[in-house]
Amino acid sequence: MRRAIALARRGEGRTRPNPPVGAVVVRGDSKLGEGFHRRAGDAHAEVVALEACRGQARGATLYVTLEPCCTHGRTPPCTDRILHEGLARVVVGCRDENGCHCGRGLEVLSKRGVEVVYGVCEEEARDLTRPFFKHVTTGLPYVTVKLAMTLDGRIADREHRAKWITGAAARAEVQRLRRRADVMLVGAGTVCADDPSLLCRLRGAGGADGLVRDTKESGASPAGVRSVPQAGLLRVVVDASGRTPAHAQVYTDAAAARTVVATTQVGAARKAAAWALHGAQVWTLGAADDGRVPLELLLKRLGAAGYLHVLCEGGGHLAGALQDAGLVDAYELFYAPALLGDSRAVGALEGRGTLLADVRRWRCVDVKRFGEDVRIRVRKA
Repeated sequence: MRRAIALARRGEGRTRPNPPVGAVVVRGDSKLGEGFHRRAGDAHAEVVALEACRGQARGATLYVTLEPCCTHGRTPPCTDRILHEGLARVVVGCRDENGCHCGRGLEVLSKRGVEVVYGVCEEEARDLTRPFFKHVTTGLPYVTVKLAMTLDGRIADREHRAKWITGAAARAEVQRLRRRADVMLVGAGTVCADDPSLLCRLRGAGGADGLVRDTKESGASPAGVRSVPQAGLLRVVVDASGRTPAHAQVYTDAAAARTVVATTQVGAARKAAAWALHGAQVWTLGAADDGRVPLELLLKRLGAAGYLHVLCEGGGHLAGALQDAGLVDAYELFYAPALLGDSRAVGALEGRGTLLADVRRWRCVDVKRFGEDVRIRVRKA
């Protein structure tokens, strides 16, 4: 099952609106075939693994991270293929929370004499599919907020300089987070201060439009690693008032068509034409009572378009607004062994906040060291 999970991770960020899934077929101690779901419309992981067996799967065991589907979609039901191949046993990481499939795939197989086992490495398998499960149950994408900060919780100094708080190993891990997401979300302040490319700098990270270029951001990635727009990765800039310059990288590079500006009528009136000059999309979403972009409405629109996982990398104000609205599902918190000790430095979460008596406790799921930095991963309890 751990091998199936590792295979599934290869598809993260590429399979929307489907979940990433991995599968392995074994007989005894011998592996007969393996595979993962690459993108929507392509063969599911179970089928890829079975085809690799070249007709030798009868009586074998299939390990798959998610319950096999039992309905017709873009592809036939995986349960049909499993039965046709004559598998004796199917081991499943976690059940599918999609109402069309939940438990039904396992029931179909069990009734036809296939031994079914589920719940193996369930927590790890569920981690792969949390964005998909949230989307199919709420219509909203899963939101992860990434923050790189000093020990005293500052993400930039008083002059809004943030390069570089964390070291190369931590920044490389952020690239892996980007690869697993469907959407990168930043605020106007981040674009104005840093002019980021918001590209995934990992080898083999797709390339929807064929763009491949060397990174110009000093220290951003190991030597020789190229900067590419991940296939399907959408860059979203939240800019209510039209602050971001039309010459910013995200609006003018070869991946500009994969950029969305989420704005209000005020921002659209000021900059819509300039933002869209090289192909960026402008979403005018109205304004909340405080004049800001309504973030829940933005997430609903992303969810309706089939996006499953949003990675927010942009600014204390945006992160604070998402937190205030209860829209964050998980945090990736990177701490550097440094202190600014400056009340004027930029805080990690600059929202309305709450009192200690009302504070929400999150579940800490992982603590890991990257060089001299420490990453703490938490999600909703």
